[in-house]
Parts: sequence; structure tokens; C-alpha cells
Amino acid sequence: MGFIVVQECPQCGAPLEMDEADRLLPCPFCGVTSFLFPDDCYRFVLPSKGSRRNLIFVPYLRFKGTVFHCDMEGVHYRIVDITQLGVPFKRFPMSLGLRPQAMKMRFAHADAESSFLKCFIKTHDMLERAKSHSSAAETKEALCRTFIGDAVSLIYLPLYVERGALFDGITNRPVAALPTDRDIFSSITDHDPRWKLAFLPTLCPQCGWNLTGERDSAVLTCGNCETAWEVRKGKFVQTDLGVVSGDSSESVYLPFWKMAVETTGIAIASYADFIRATNQPKVVQKKWEEQNMYFWSPAFKIRPNRFLYLSRQLTVMQMSLEPDGRPLPRNLYPATLPLSEAIQGIKITLAGAAVNKKMFMPRLQDIRLSIRGTSLIYLPFRETGHEMVQEHTRVSINRKSLDFGRFL
Repeated sequence: MGFIVVQECPQCGAPLEMDEADRLLPCPFCGVTSFLFPDDCYRFVLPSKGSRRNLIFVPYLRFKGTVFHCDMEGVHYRIVDITQLGVPFKRFPMSLGLRPQAMKMRFAHADAESSFLKCFIKTHDMLERAKSHSSAAETKEALCRTFIGDAVSLIYLPLYVERGALFDGITNRPVAALPTDRDIFSSITDHDPRWKLAFLPTLCPQCGWNLTGERDSAVLTCGNCETAWEVRKGKFVQTDLGVVSGDSSESVYLPFWKMAVETTGIAIASYADFIRATNQPKVVQKKWEEQNMYFWSPAFKIRPNRFLYLSRQLTVMQMSLEPDGRPLPRNLYPATLPLSEAIQGIKITLAGAAVNKKMFMPRLQDIRLSIRGTSLIYLPFRETGHEMVQEHTRVSINRKSLDFGRFL
């Protein structure tokens, strides 16, 4: 469970509460569901006490997600949740403490009566500084680093100036004394903030039917015309969709990204190329030379070790799991991982699949990816006690690990 955010329904104005990771905003009053899409990242404001004007909003950059990195020994990962002051100004509080967890925030909206300060740090720089608190393995030189399932946001702390001092807008307590001979905030203020939060109606662009999904879904489906839609650059874009039939009406269908990829640096255009490049203990068959190479990735958030396992196993198996054109089944698990993050994980999958790490890893930095096609494939899983087993490949997932992924 992340931070709680209060937002008015864009249709009827009813006050609604949502988790910071939610994308869908259903309104129980008017029945309208909206999909939230920011220009760059979500921006939240901590509530100030009273109705003060001329507030100064100080940015704190937050990263929540999994950091994967590769070195000569293999693939390493850790779950990260860190927040850092985004302005190089020592008079501001260095930490927000427990306020984001304890208080209900709102989305930031630029207005003429308040000043939003610029954020001067980048996510990569913040994570580099956090390496000092990492394990010994992560402090080694990284040959590849990527972020999966990440949520980057800005949290603004309200402050105000009064009687030559800087005050906390939440507690109304003084924070620091200010110099009276100069304006120290003008040079770090965003004088023309154009960022905004878009609310998209969840209507199928193809047939006008209601799109369905859960609050944290990255992809929505239309049960009328059997299509899937992902938001990119502020609009719904259709995603190729397929369903592989299960053996039972009780099967649960989990979503996976299937990506047709060619690489340079290490040339991989066919499945045979992949077997040779990663030194798999398989005898290359002649038909594999003409078989396109597909990388697989979970389209849902899950523990990093299981993400690696599923991506590696399905990619190495390269089984012919072809959709059969059947209607969308009832038991669809939500697709919560965007395609862009699955693409970022391709190098991690390659590194994890490589048998001879000492030979493969030095060449990892030279690999360049070319995406030839992508599709969202739902595979059937059968529940067996604490496990969920894929009915064709026998790949298994612990149910608790799957449930835990909803909170990453």
C-alpha cells in the first residue's frame, strides 16, 4: 500500500481517495471511470494548514521500484523506496519524515499565487548516491542497470516566508532564518510550470464500449471488440492481444509481453543465435535458424527474483504458445507492468540466461536492441495449493509472491 491521495472526480467533483500507484479512478457517485496520465511524473502536494497564499512548494524526488544491475558475477537486484530533497539548499528540511504516509496528499496544480521550485536532481543521480547504503555486490562496477516496476514522483512540501523567516506550512513552525538583502528563491523557481495531469475517459477508441481493468492496470481491455489498450503520450494506443486456451474453465490467465527482438553487438536475430550467444546446453536444430527470436516478460509486477525466473524460463523455452482466437476469458489477471519497462528488462533477461557469465558479461554493454513487434499474451495457469502452474510449460509461480507484487 502506498501513499493516499485525495482527488475530485473530473466528472461530478465528488471527493475520492486513491493509492499513489493507481491509474484508474472510478467514481461510485456518477459511475464514470477515468484513466490518469501525467506529462512526466506524478506530482503530489502535502496539505498545508489554513488557506495561506504565496506558498513556496519544495520538491522531494521519490523513487519506488526494483533496481536490477549486472556485473561480471551475474544479475543482482534490490527493492528501493527512497526520497531526497530536490533542491541544493541547506535551509530546507532534508527529509519529509513520515508525513507522506501519515497525511492524505493531493495532486499538484500550478497557480499564480504559489511558487513551485525546480527539481535539480535526476533519478539516476539519486540512486547513485544511494549506493553507499547498498550491499557490497552493488557497489561493484555495473555493466548494465535498469529499473523495473518503478514509480518516480515528486512530493512538494509547503513552506512560506514571514517576518524574515521560513516557516513550515504544515506545522506553522519556523524552519530557518532568511537573508533580508536578497531574493534567494527567484533563481530556483519554476516560473512557467506547464505540467498537468490528464484524465482520459475509459471508452474503447475502436467501438466506444467501456474499457475494463483494475485500479493499478497499465493495459485496459474491451470485452466488446476484444482489444487491448495502453496509454502512451496521453492517448490510448492499441496493443496486439492474444489468449492461449487453458484446459479448464477455472484457469487463471496471467498477462505476458512477447517481444520480437533483434540485437547488434551480439547478433541475435533467430532462436539459434540466442542459443549460441547464451551458450545454452542444447543442440541447435536447423529449423531454429529461421525461427524468430522472442523475448518474454511478465506484464505484471512481481518479486524481482520471480520476474527474472519467469522472463528467463519462457524466453529460453521459446515454446510455440500461439493464441487461438478465443474470446477473452473471465479470469484475467491485470496487466500492471507497461511495455516500456518490459523492454528495459530484455538485457537483464539475456544476462540471466547466459550460462558462461565471464564470457558473456563483458559484451553486455555493446548490445543494442531493435524491437520488431510486441504483443500481450494471456497464458493459462492452474492453481495447485500454494502454486500457480502454467499449463503448457509447467512454469510455476507462488501465489503469495504474485499477491505481494501488487504492493511493489
